[in-house]
Amino acid sequence: MTLEALALQGRSKTYSTLAASVTTRIYELRKELIKESLGSSQTPEHQMEFVANIHGIEFINDSRACNINSTWFALESVNHPVIWIAGGADRGNDYSIIRELVESKVKAIILLGNSQKILEAFSDIDIPIIQATDMDEAVETGYYLGETGDCMLLSPACASFEMFENYEARGIAFKKAVRKL
Repeated sequence: MTLEALALQGRSKTYSTLAASVTTRIYELRKELIKESLGSSQTPEHQMEFVANIHGIEFINDSRACNINSTWFALESVNHPVIWIAGGADRGNDYSIIRELVESKVKAIILLGNSQKILEAFSDIDIPIIQATDMDEAVETGYYLGETGDCMLLSPACASFEMFENYEARGIAFKKAVRKL
């Protein structure tokens, strides 16, 4: 089975899938059953969740990415130019960890909430960085910046409590905003 055939994509999910498949072999489960389940698993809501493809722009909800490590895995797993929606209540992130990924994959950053630290971390990169007042504005702005083959990725790297009750509410707001397009 190829990595592309796995239902759950991204490096961290691939590692988890490989660990699970090794475990199932220890218990001598049939290979066909393992292959079937690995090809049909569903991504949990708000974790690299595909929302829509509108005019060739893919929209991914990774609202659960409340820290820099989760956002690193999200950015690393996307194979298209990224319009990245980020920000919220920063928890002391070191954004230099994702700098190389931002430089190589991100074509625009849309900021939500108190995002001064993100702005400072990437302001010297030659890409648009735009502050949005709410999720609707963030999604609409990103949509107009996007083009066929791009991916709009909500992967905030921050907590949600500044604008949303929790990451679930933030992810739901993203999905609603996408559906309004």
